[in-house]
Formats: sequence, C-alpha cells, structure tokens
Amino acid sequence: MLKRMVIRIVSIALFIGISISAHAEAVKITFDPHLISFKKLLELFFATHDPTTLNRQGNDVGTQYRSAIFYMDDSQKDLANDFIQTLAKASVFKDPIVTQINPLEVFYLAEASHHNYYNQNKEQAYCNFTITPKIEKIQQFFAEKLKQN
Repeated sequence: MLKRMVIRIVSIALFIGISISAHAEAVKITFDPHLISFKKLLELFFATHDPTTLNRQGNDVGTQYRSAIFYMDDSQKDLANDFIQTLAKASVFKDPIVTQINPLEVFYLAEASHHNYYNQNKEQAYCNFTITPKIEKIQQFFAEKLKQN
C-alpha cells in the first residue's frame, strides 16, 4: 500500500503558491513505506533546507516559502512532531525550528511552466546556486535510496 504525504523539501517551484493566498510551495511525495520510511523522508527534509527561518528559504521570502510538513494521518503528524523535538533537544540547529506541521487539506498543481523546472533550466543561476547543491547533498547522504537510471 502506498502512503502519500506532502513536505516542502527544496525551493524548486514544482507546485506553486502565491503569498497572498496562504498557499505554500510544496512537493508532493508518494512513497512505499517498505522501501523508504517516513522518518528517512523527514531526515531528507531537514537536511536539505533551513527549518529555522520564518517565511524564507535563502533569498526567497514570503509565506509561500515557509518550512512546512503537510501530513496525511495522525501517525505522520506524531512522527514529525517527535522528529522536531529530537532535533531541538540535540541542538542540531543554532536557532529554533519554525517548521509548521499541518494537515493536508487540498493540493494544487502548479502551472505547467513550473513542472520539471530544474531539469529544463539547469543553466540558470538560481538552479546552479540553490537547487544543485541540494541535489548533491541528497546524492551524498541518501545515495542508497535513489533510483538508478
């Protein structure tokens, strides 16, 4: 059985939100918990963005850039809360974690021009300086979970 969850993992504009709408840019992840655990996805999430900046990721500013996890069930909610508490107790980050944990109520796809944006625009400065380092971090720390082409 596949479980679904949505977490904001990188500043890739795959699913778009407008700051005046209260939407958040997010990536929807469908995963098989027999192949990768929700905890491993939380590790990936917190390893690839700054969960301590309110309404900001790097140079991107606005509520649509907030750190947020949108859970599908109480188990995901509890695991996310526990994971944040563990990070806080261990002082993994210098500043307090401001990641919001909210139920997924509705999910909107971004405009087609935002789909596969990175792969179609790797030469752009934003992709080179913001997204590529995150992808390299994922490849370094989560290589065993990545699909091989």
